[in-house]
Amino acid sequence: MLTLYTSLITQTALVNLPSSPPTTRHSFSLSPSPLGSTRLQMSADSLPPLPENRVVVGVGSMGLDFLAAVSSYPKPDDKIRTTGLKVQGGGNASNALTCVARLGLSPRVISKVADDTQGRGILEELQADGVDTSFVVVSEEGNSPFTYIIVDKQTNTRTCIHTPGYPPMIPDDLSFSSLSSALDGARLVCFDGRLPETALLVAQEATHRNIPILIDSERIREGLDDLLNLADYVICSAKFPKAWTEAESIPSALVSMLLRLPKIKFAIVTLGEDGCIMLERRVEEAPHTEEMDVDSLWEVLKQRRDDSIIIPTYVSSPVTKLKANGIGTLCGRLFVGTAEKIPPSELVDTTGAGDSFIGAVIYAVCTNMPPEKMLPFAAQVAAACCRGLGARTSLPYRTDPRLASFLC
Repeated sequence: MLTLYTSLITQTALVNLPSSPPTTRHSFSLSPSPLGSTRLQMSADSLPPLPENRVVVGVGSMGLDFLAAVSSYPKPDDKIRTTGLKVQGGGNASNALTCVARLGLSPRVISKVADDTQGRGILEELQADGVDTSFVVVSEEGNSPFTYIIVDKQTNTRTCIHTPGYPPMIPDDLSFSSLSSALDGARLVCFDGRLPETALLVAQEATHRNIPILIDSERIREGLDDLLNLADYVICSAKFPKAWTEAESIPSALVSMLLRLPKIKFAIVTLGEDGCIMLERRVEEAPHTEEMDVDSLWEVLKQRRDDSIIIPTYVSSPVTKLKANGIGTLCGRLFVGTAEKIPPSELVDTTGAGDSFIGAVIYAVCTNMPPEKMLPFAAQVAAACCRGLGARTSLPYRTDPRLASFLC
C-alpha cells in the first residue's frame, strides 16, 4: 500500500525549495532597529505590491509579558539569577497583529485593558507598531492582564504564569457602532479564543458581512465551538485536534475537523521544530483516484522530506480522497511543512513563535499566497521570532532580507 502512495505522490511536484537567491534584484539599506542596533533592510520597491484591502481585525488577548531568561529552570525553594530580562507587550491576538503590522497590513484590535501603567504601556507599544487600538475598551478600575514568563536556556522551553485582566470584557462593552466601524472594510477577522461572548458577537457580525474568519485553536476553551462553526481557517496547537475530535492521530483528527466544520477551507497544526501539517479542503476530485489512508499518507510525506535543507520547505500529496478509519473520507491535499533548522547559538526564546506563524498565515491569506508559498513563509517568520527574547523582539518586517525569497 505504501508503494502505491509513493507512486501517486511522485507524479506531482512535491517540494518547494527556495534555497537559491531569487532572480529579482533587490536593493538594501541600513536602518536602525527597535533594539538600537543596525540591521539590513530591503527596499519595499523590490517586493510585490500589498493588497488594496489590507485591514485585519483581531479579537482576543493583550497584556504585558515579564520575561526572565535563566540558565535552567529552578527547583522548589531555589534562588537563582536571570541571564536576561525584558518587559514587553504580549497576548496571542496582539502578538499576531503586531506581526501582521510589521508585514505591511493594517490591523485593528478589539480587547480590554485597565487604565493603569501596564494598560497604557500595552497600548503605546501596539500603536508604535502600527496597530489601531481605537477599539480597545479601557476600564477605569481593575488591572490589565500580565504574564510572568521563565525562559529555560537549558531546555529551550518557556513557562508562563498568567494573571487575567479585570474586569473581563463583555459584549456590552462594545457598542454596535464601534463594532461596525471596526469591521468596516476588513479583509479578515482573527480570534484567539479569549473573550468568548464578545468574540462570538464579532464573529456573527463578520459572518453577516461575508468577512472570512481565522481561529487560533490553542486549547479547548469556553465558547470555542461556536467560533469554529463560523470559521474559514483554523490554526491549531499540536494537542488541540486530537483533544477536540478524540481521534487517535493528528491527520485523522484533521479529517474529522473538516468533516464536522464544512465551512473550513484549511486547518493547520503547528508542531514546533517538527514543522507543521496542513489539510486543505478541495471541492474537485482528481479523476481515477483511489482512497488514501490519511495516516499512511502522512508517514510517506514525512519520509520524503529532505532533512538536509536548512530553510523551511514543504512536501504535499496530490488532490485525493483522504480516508480516516472510523471517521470518514474527505477530498483534499495533505501538506507537511518543515521548520528552519536554527543553530543552537541563535535560538533564544520560543515565546510567541506560534503567534508569529499565525500572523504570517494571515498575511498569506490576505495576499492570496498558495499553500506552497504560505507554509515556508510562515515557518521563516516564526524562526525569526525565536532569535530574540520575547514574542516581538525579533519579529521581522516585510523588508527583512530573510523574507525576500519567500515573498517574491
